Amino acid sequence: MTTENNFTRHLLYIAFTTICLLLIPFISMQFSTEVNWTFTDFLFAGTLIFGTGLTFKVVTRNTSSNLFKIASASALGSGLFLIWVNGAVGIIGSENNDFNALYFLVIFVGIIGLFASRLKAFRLSLTLFAMAATQLILTVAALITGMHELPYSSVPEIVAVNGFFITWYMVSAFLFKYANEKSSEE
Repeated sequence: MTTENNFTRHLLYIAFTTICLLLIPFISMQFSTEVNWTFTDFLFAGTLIFGTGLTFKVVTRNTSSNLFKIASASALGSGLFLIWVNGAVGIIGSENNDFNALYFLVIFVGIIGLFASRLKAFRLSLTLFAMAATQLILTVAALITGMHELPYSSVPEIVAVNGFFITWYMVSAFLFKYANEKSSEE
């Protein structure tokens, strides 16, 4: 099978998976008023899911290292989840709180690092460490600026939610670091 056919096949898998995942809220809307997605919600979610899958395929296309693929899936999953949570309910207060826009800086750091890394595992580990540091800075900024006084944003909630993402970035960073060490041993 040619490389082009292989890539097309992967695009179809990604599109199929995206559609299957979008069917979950679509079907839920038929049975419950609790789920109320608009066309824009489906478009946003579909773009996010498909884009993440496509990015994973592009990032891992030239490696046979399963550890690099796991690290890539973890890193991309953390970014997808951060965007999803931030868009759905917000990290600080509600999704309408302006402070939540700052969390896109974490994603921006990841995108810049992805391009600057040239897909080298060690450089990608540095990118994930930088994402963790950015999220930590935002956590401190949220607490200093009194965001913990908003509804749904107590100090423990802010620390727990941000700590979750910081930990996920750190795990991804160490996976890339370990993938780099394993590749240099071979």
